[in-house]
Amino acid sequence: MATRCGPLTWDSPPPEAEVRWVYQPVEVQYPDGAWELGRISAWWTDGAGETWCLLRTVPHGNRPQWLRYDPESVRLLPTEGI
Repeated sequence: MATRCGPLTWDSPPPEAEVRWVYQPVEVQYPDGAWELGRISAWWTDGAGETWCLLRTVPHGNRPQWLRYDPESVRLLPTEGI
């Protein structure tokens, strides 16, 4: 996960001016078929055009982590009425 600003981690985030802060509920599906609810709190696009998201899954309470966005495994959920 290296970018032009070094490793993309909680302690070494992308440039603040390039981050778009949001509140987006998601469903994360793992390769073994298991899933968890979570939320994306920020989006960022790197110099190569790859989209990254700051993702936290709900049950574990771990720190959010920057991950390359994969719409096949991270499904966006509605933020208002269904």
